Amino acid sequence: MGRRHHHSVYVIELSKDVLYEPRFRKSNPGYVSGKPCVYVGMTGLSIDLRFDKHKAGIQANRFVRKYGLRLLPDLYAVYNPMPYAGAADMEVELGIGLREAGYGVWQA
Repeated sequence: MGRRHHHSVYVIELSKDVLYEPRFRKSNPGYVSGKPCVYVGMTGLSIDLRFDKHKAGIQANRFVRKYGLRLLPDLYAVYNPMPYAGAADMEVELGIGLREAGYGVWQA
């Protein structure tokens, strides 16, 4: 059977300093002050390895490299693992849901 469902979505908490980035602010007009700022992504790697690669600048998102603090498994663990297509859809849905809840959200 192999590794059929090995993709995952993940959420990384970003430092509030990301709010000084004009592109981040513009992407989050409904941000509620005090709510977390996060990056939502998907990967076929282990989530811990993917986070380490972001922080090391390998296939990294600029905001995660500069502002990434830690993973927030309470927001994503329930969904994983899943097939690629499911992870691609869930990445978008999770981002929309968090944004609607007032979070500051960045997706690549």
